[in-house]
Amino acid sequence: MSISEKTIDVNSLKWFYREVTPQQTSDVSPVLLLHGLPSHSYTWRQLLLILDDYNLKAIAPDWLGSGSSDKPSQREFAYTPEAYLKAFSDLLQTLELEKISLVVQGYLGSVGLQYALRFPNTIDRLVILNTPLSNTVKLPWMMQQWGLPLAGEMLTQDPILVDRTLEKGSGFIISDNDLAMYRQPYLKSSAVGRALVSTIRNLKLAESMSEIEKGLVTWEKPTLVIWGMADPWLSSTDVNKLKENKNLELVTLEEAKHYPQEHWNKEISPLIVNFLGRR
Repeated sequence: MSISEKTIDVNSLKWFYREVTPQQTSDVSPVLLLHGLPSHSYTWRQLLLILDDYNLKAIAPDWLGSGSSDKPSQREFAYTPEAYLKAFSDLLQTLELEKISLVVQGYLGSVGLQYALRFPNTIDRLVILNTPLSNTVKLPWMMQQWGLPLAGEMLTQDPILVDRTLEKGSGFIISDNDLAMYRQPYLKSSAVGRALVSTIRNLKLAESMSEIEKGLVTWEKPTLVIWGMADPWLSSTDVNKLKENKNLELVTLEEAKHYPQEHWNKEISPLIVNFLGRR
């Protein structure tokens, strides 16, 4: 059992992804795992291995501009939610995935929610981990700085921004080996920093949150929300509103913060595997 690392060309842009493929045929839809900022698909390493143990096919791509995927200039790719939505849809078509279960986390993971709301027929099940959901959401100051004129360009060229953000958001020390994996893209090229600046400046958070908040009220697909209640950047008040929709199942982790998959994998993996396997 191992995680495969692959690339695929989609409309002249290269996507990198990590994948586990079951040795036996499964009737469970392939699982797509979407990361937030300033992360990449490595954040799903622990969950991917668990999904593999349970014979589930799972794919965790690096968003364009992140990790080992291409980092086009803003002339080639707009880095807006609409651009990401189109690129993600094209990725699924190229991978020939007509129906998926979707797992999302974090800022930019919210694009996955927009995709689900617009194309519900392609979604089997949905899992949400600490992802922006409400009009009340603001981008954390730590991330806002990445979009500032001049300062943003300087800050995003410092690989240590990954350490600071992931450890601030998770509330725990991340091992040197894992931090080295997260820093890798920033050490290889300045393009990932420029892509991060473009993403922050074009996030259009208010518009995206309006769509997500309204859409989840009437969302009908089975959905599991796992929420770190100590998240320094996202309010637990917003997620508690979801209880009004009976199709959404909420599980709270009182001590977990913004990146539950990093330090609470033992708690979240059984919940996700059980949920995905229900029929």
